[in-house]
Amino acid sequence: MLSDSPTFDAPENDDPDMSPAASRTFLVVVDDSEEMPVALHFACLRARNTGGRVALLHVMEPAEFQHWVGVGELMQQERRDAAESLMRGFSGEAEAVAGSPPTVHIREGNRAEELFNLLGEDRSISIVVLAASANGDGPGPIISFILGKGAGRLRTPFTIVPGTLSLEEVEQLA
Repeated sequence: MLSDSPTFDAPENDDPDMSPAASRTFLVVVDDSEEMPVALHFACLRARNTGGRVALLHVMEPAEFQHWVGVGELMQQERRDAAESLMRGFSGEAEAVAGSPPTVHIREGNRAEELFNLLGEDRSISIVVLAASANGDGPGPIISFILGKGAGRLRTPFTIVPGTLSLEEVEQLA
């Protein structure tokens, strides 16, 4: 269920009786890229097949400076509503494939920075699943960040799925 708070995070798993596989959380960064559904499907299948969970992160770009506060607040609310609607749709898809509802995170800022901030805050995230560009335009902003100044901050494994795979091909891999 979505909430009105800027970020709605589930608590970390502190249950000592829970198996390591059940505590495995696969995080997918949700955006409007054509390859993102491939990463989501892969993560959901891996979670289902290993008894793990799925988490979704959507990062809203910061609003540009507005001369009128009321207009800026309205634009912010519209962006928030659109983000929640997007996440509701992908949450439903994730639950249908993985078998349990995902943890949902909505943040505002730089996508790569917010991803690394979340990984530092939520130690239950075990693996980040991304999809490589399907159109051959080169690495996206997160992969570029990881290969550049983010490399020294890596503490969580990343799985990069080819964005050109069909969902049927993903099912054979996961």
